[in-house]
Amino acid sequence: MSMLITNIGELMTQDAEATVLRDAALVLEGERVSWIGPAARAPAADEAYDAGGRAGLPGWVDSHTHLVFAGDRTAEFEARMAGESYAAGGIAVTVDATRAAGDYDLTRLLLARVAEAAAGGTTYLETKTGYGLDVAQEARSARIAAGVVDEVTFLGAHLVPAGRDADEYTELVCGPMLDAVLPYVRWADVFCEEGAFTAEQSRRVLAACAAAGLGLRVHGNQLGPGAGVALAAEFGAASVDHVNHLSDDDVDALAGTWSADGATPGTVATCLPACDLSTRQPFPPARLLLDEGVQLALASNCNPGTSYTTSMGFCVATAVLQMGLTIHEAVRAATYGGAVALRRHTGDDVEGRRAVGSLAVGHRADLQLLNAPSATHLAYRPGMPLVHAVWKAGNRVR
Repeated sequence: MSMLITNIGELMTQDAEATVLRDAALVLEGERVSWIGPAARAPAADEAYDAGGRAGLPGWVDSHTHLVFAGDRTAEFEARMAGESYAAGGIAVTVDATRAAGDYDLTRLLLARVAEAAAGGTTYLETKTGYGLDVAQEARSARIAAGVVDEVTFLGAHLVPAGRDADEYTELVCGPMLDAVLPYVRWADVFCEEGAFTAEQSRRVLAACAAAGLGLRVHGNQLGPGAGVALAAEFGAASVDHVNHLSDDDVDALAGTWSADGATPGTVATCLPACDLSTRQPFPPARLLLDEGVQLALASNCNPGTSYTTSMGFCVATAVLQMGLTIHEAVRAATYGGAVALRRHTGDDVEGRRAVGSLAVGHRADLQLLNAPSATHLAYRPGMPLVHAVWKAGNRVR
């Protein structure tokens, strides 16, 4: 069946040219987009949907989340709002609660979070392990996630469990734990930060995971200057996430991963503004990174400790109001940028998946319509529930 969605007041395609069309229409055929253009020239289709002049844009691509968890950390949040500084050790509270939860409860909680994200316009999701931190629990988290979300990342190197020797635990991550999660994951990540994993331990994790055939991501430079960005650039990681504290050398290293013609994607700088508000970290230098030719992504970092939100619209509004991005730059980072960070911005990979994060003929039919005439309203009316309708792979999910 084909569906014509017509009378779109403003359509932000986020294709290669980031085209914005007025009085637009598009045709969804199965799971793909089969036509885009002026509403006055739209072809016939099996069904028609009148967008009523609303704005249309690709579904959000949320490239950094931690959705497989149980438990609650409101006490930690209250303490942080009262002035206590954030430290990575709070992760252990979630580890205990997640280990204690059964498969049914973890799956139910994950499904609820994914549904919440979809209602807010998110149509492509990554999530990480990292709240198990032993072989069996990490494998369980990966297996549960693989049955629900689009992309799964192995984050056994999230925190060294209490009472464990850090180097011995790193070897466990690089050996038996990695072997156990391999059937379920496409990516690997490491929390390279003071209080988590040192530069040398992070290097060992990245090398082992790359040798196993996984794509690489890095949590880096969140709580202070560190080696995360440099390691991500050295290993050709698809993204380095947080990037709050960057030196001139870090910016140069990231910029150096991007070819002049942009034909081969470099390391995406993924900004997590909802987390930065919660931890009261300085925002990343997004304007500088863009000006240096680095692709940005925006992601929710949904997790129970520092960013318990799936709202990509909130992240876009924050990026505009607090980080100096234009609405077009922020929307592109939250759609196309996330797709590049997950290497799903083109459809020619060996798995034969369609491109996400942009609207073009042949790309996956992921679309959201806003109860507003333009995407500018996401920042102009921050916090308002503006999502009117959502299609994921051609199926309406809201």
